[in-house]
Amino acid sequence: MEVEVTEITDWAVDLVNVHKTYGRKIHALRGVNIQVKSGEIFGLLGPNGAGKTTLVKIMMTIVRPDRAIGTILGRPIGHRRKLARIGFLPERHRFPSYLTGLQVLDYYAALACVPRRVRRARAPQLLDRMGIGQWGGTRVSKYSKGMMQRLGLAQALMNEPDLLILDEPTDGLDPIGRRDVRHLLLELKQRGKTIFLNSHLLSELEMVCDRVAILVGGYVARQGTLSELTESTVEYRITAGGDVNDLAADIRSLGGRIENGAILVPGHDVAKVNRIIDLLRQNGRLIELVQPQRFSLEEVLMEVVGGAAGRTVPIARRVEKS
Repeated sequence: MEVEVTEITDWAVDLVNVHKTYGRKIHALRGVNIQVKSGEIFGLLGPNGAGKTTLVKIMMTIVRPDRAIGTILGRPIGHRRKLARIGFLPERHRFPSYLTGLQVLDYYAALACVPRRVRRARAPQLLDRMGIGQWGGTRVSKYSKGMMQRLGLAQALMNEPDLLILDEPTDGLDPIGRRDVRHLLLELKQRGKTIFLNSHLLSELEMVCDRVAILVGGYVARQGTLSELTESTVEYRITAGGDVNDLAADIRSLGGRIENGAILVPGHDVAKVNRIIDLLRQNGRLIELVQPQRFSLEEVLMEVVGGAAGRTVPIARRVEKS
């Protein structure tokens, strides 16, 4: 394993050129660049097998990279004191079934060097915050899947972390539970915490994330704010009275296309939209609706995954600190 350290920065996560190969043929990560700003909620998404969980495990020193350059919380990956300032919820976590909820929190907080007095005060508060306060004295073998997920989130918060790394944090939760987690994450952000999310629920990421990265085939294909990622997928939908198919050739020449009776104009060019509107009016068509549309994060992911099929995805350009 080769781990290099870049200059100390104020990025919460600053990873460059991360590589990981399992055996000789399985290239999980092929030069990943990830930068997470302090105090933001950052989402990592991609299809199954893209390398998301491998990257999370490298950040937590569970998996050793072949090569990695960078820092977490301003220090090299694996820095002991900084690891104690990270809260971690792994995917499909398991706790000893003979422990009670309060004992789980006390045990894992002790591993993070949280003082006993603080542990005893904080554990019941977090169980109450997660909606399972009445179950603190019950062995976790009696917990449902949703309760285990809530307990896992409470465990990740026991050390009052500066950085919270959550792998599928809403797995097993019902809609009310997912809403509660969203509110919790936004509350933590207001308190200055940095949150790194790995989730398959793209609608959840859209509601809370400041920026996201799309990981495909071990590469970061895209990285940025939601508006930056969807910038190239904006289009205008024009609905006009009457049939417009007789104008199809003129509409195409102006950069539009007809789909299900409406005219779609890709991009941000308002002048192009106005030229098509002028064409419709000159031909006696009444304009009923002009509506800008932005693709969802799911549609952007599908576009990236489809575009990456059968070809190499370039490494995302490293972002500059503003």
